[in-house]
Amino acid sequence: MSNLNLFEAYLERWSAQPDGEPFATHAGHLLPVRLSGHSDGRPAMIKIARHIDERIGGQVMRWWDGDGAARIYAYDEVAGVLLMERATGLGNLLNMALEGEDDAATSIVCRTIGRLHANRPSPSPSELLPLTHFFKSLASMAQREGGLMAECAVVAEALLGSQREHVVLHGDAHHNNILDFGERGWLAIDPKRVTGERCYDYVNVLCNPDLKTCIDPMRFAKQVDIVVDAAGLERYRLLQWVMAHAALSAAWFLEDGERDAANNELAVARLARQALS
Repeated sequence: MSNLNLFEAYLERWSAQPDGEPFATHAGHLLPVRLSGHSDGRPAMIKIARHIDERIGGQVMRWWDGDGAARIYAYDEVAGVLLMERATGLGNLLNMALEGEDDAATSIVCRTIGRLHANRPSPSPSELLPLTHFFKSLASMAQREGGLMAECAVVAEALLGSQREHVVLHGDAHHNNILDFGERGWLAIDPKRVTGERCYDYVNVLCNPDLKTCIDPMRFAKQVDIVVDAAGLERYRLLQWVMAHAALSAAWFLEDGERDAANNELAVARLARQALS
């Protein structure tokens, strides 16, 4: 739980009123608000970033300028605090994926990512990190674990050394980071500070650890087909990126002592390896 006192200066600066309780996520401290300067009491969210990666992610959000992502109404760049558009729609992609609308949810994720990757008229933020930095946890963990993780690390190294179609990536485009904004449609939140091959951004719809059906072989095969068609990707390379990312996600889980979650991610990597053979 976040303390309302954290937001007092921003409530005053941006003429906002609390519209719910403050809360905290891995990304930062958040407070739903309404903007007093608008006749409709426009719903918004104040987000206080926890660390530098989230602050740079805020710069990416501002650079996207509401195209495929939530709009940024105001930004304290020094403190890393955003006043952003708030999702008020009733749709939920994770629920859709679990309740018989998995194909539709995957298609929505792919369309949203495609909007984020579109060319922009202004230069991208200057403090973004390369995808190689994003993968720094994998090599050491693969050396320790061996087996499939080590095999995936070799695949990741080859991919990182031969990247194509460089874009500003979202870096974490899973079902819970693409929200229903009502008339504005489905829009992304919480990007990372990373650039690299555009294909990488599509792996989370296949590897999302919150989606327990991601280890189902039939589900995996069908959603791979949907992603390939919707995003215009090379199937073989997408499957390689799935191997790489699933192993990276497993490495992160192992760093946190979560062996079962890591094993589930490696099960996805195994599905991708089987599909490549």
